[in-house]
Amino acid sequence: MASASAPDLILYNADIRTMDPLQPRAEALAARNGRIVALGSSAEMRALANGAARKIDAGGRLVLPGFQDTHIHLQDSGTDFCTSANLEGARTVDELQRLIRDFAATRNDHWVRGTGWYSGIFGAHNLNRQVLDAAVPDRPVFIFASDGHNAAVNTKACEELGLDASVADPFGGQFVRDKDGRPTGLAYELAIDWIRARMPKRPLDAYFDGVRYGQKLANSHGITGVLDALVRERHMVVYRGLEEKGELNVRLRATAIVNPGDSVRDSLGRLEALRRDFRSDNIYVHSAKFFLDGVLENRTAAMIEDYSDATGGNAAIMFDEALLKELMIAFDAARFQLHVHVIGDRATRIALDNIAAARALNGAWPSLHQLAHVQVIHPDDIPRLRDLGVVTNMQPLWARNEPSVTEMALPLIGEKRGRWMYPWRTIVDSGAPYAVSSDWGVSTLNPFKIMQTAVTRQPEKVAPDFPAFVPEERMNVEQVVRGYTTKAAEAAWRADETGSLTPGRYADLILLDRDIFSIDPYEIGGTQVDLTLLGGREVHRSEGFAG
Repeated sequence: MASASAPDLILYNADIRTMDPLQPRAEALAARNGRIVALGSSAEMRALANGAARKIDAGGRLVLPGFQDTHIHLQDSGTDFCTSANLEGARTVDELQRLIRDFAATRNDHWVRGTGWYSGIFGAHNLNRQVLDAAVPDRPVFIFASDGHNAAVNTKACEELGLDASVADPFGGQFVRDKDGRPTGLAYELAIDWIRARMPKRPLDAYFDGVRYGQKLANSHGITGVLDALVRERHMVVYRGLEEKGELNVRLRATAIVNPGDSVRDSLGRLEALRRDFRSDNIYVHSAKFFLDGVLENRTAAMIEDYSDATGGNAAIMFDEALLKELMIAFDAARFQLHVHVIGDRATRIALDNIAAARALNGAWPSLHQLAHVQVIHPDDIPRLRDLGVVTNMQPLWARNEPSVTEMALPLIGEKRGRWMYPWRTIVDSGAPYAVSSDWGVSTLNPFKIMQTAVTRQPEKVAPDFPAFVPEERMNVEQVVRGYTTKAAEAAWRADETGSLTPGRYADLILLDRDIFSIDPYEIGGTQVDLTLLGGREVHRSEGFAG
């Protein structure tokens, strides 16, 4: 009879980097009931096992803690890619139209949806309802940009939505209009919500399938934990349903949206209900999400000084500022983590000011409030991240010379502010907390492509002499791996059970096909995950791994 205390899993012949400074390396580990019980040599760990233990020969591969993506739209992006035309590859209007047209020909849905178009190329200068009419004239079309802040509809959609010159811009949103005031079909920010509220609702099963799609992709890239960066009740109903079915293959934290028009009482009550009603060992609504501004691509990022190009101007914060301060103080007092979207340096400063005000009133506590994106920050505010214990939730893939940077962002903010665009190494070296994430489906979910860009500050598949974007802000491999493991676990409020391969913590781990610490940095992006375990349970195995 097997001993009740014997390990039920032995992983041996491995190069284990635990990310635990007290025992940084090991050759093997033993786990029982989904948790690590011991680390040591292969001989030592195999000696602990009996005949009932499952044994995995790692074949000398690098083993790391499972990655955690702390800013991802798992359910919505998974659902979009399951039910919409994938427009990520479009780089010309003709290509965009062809992808939409071809997709429409394969679907009988009344509405034709598309997702993932690149706002660094498409915008008010070349995208309107007539462009979409040329692809699909007889059915309503809605296409959503990869950045999540831009969308476009065709003429048929405008007719069904009742979108005409008489419709006012919603607070926090804008319909792009022609010289006569008629909507062109392009919508920014909360104007997208106005459109979606009037579109037919997807069946709930579509969202279940979307999570299945998204988590399978996540597991294949070594991701075992996520923080869904924008949830409402529907999201949590789906996540709980999958958990009850035993089909949820990631550990899930979530941040629930706070709407600009809600009162403190209403928003706090709604989020407290979500936190109370959707909490288990594996799912938890632990934070409140605020969008303070938009993006540079559509001129909705809030800057301390006006834009630097000939048009100039600026963007307002998306909340009444007095109400925003009251809201952030109230949620901090209720011990919610704050998860704040900030792109412009003014949005970042206001977020820090309000967090400081909350701390002064409510006292310091280990909140690890998060600022997501931090595309541009004033250098005077970088020490405040450390002093306030605020996590910079960074997406390193964006820090490279490509159209959204060179043709859109830099002309808008100028050379001086451009130096402080995505200053990841300076923030890390300051001692401020941080996490690394994808913001999928805004960009790739693949952490290795993101890591490569963090280390090189260059696009993938370019020559090493290709100009790096602010090269002094390059991170090293250790820093970016920590951003996906120990630092991510802290930011997600699960560092006591995940983030490192330490006895007592979950056996969430991954085997890689190469040693990302020793290879040429330009090879990191090609890394494949051979095996992903969640609590010792296999959730991904590559075809070529037989260990």
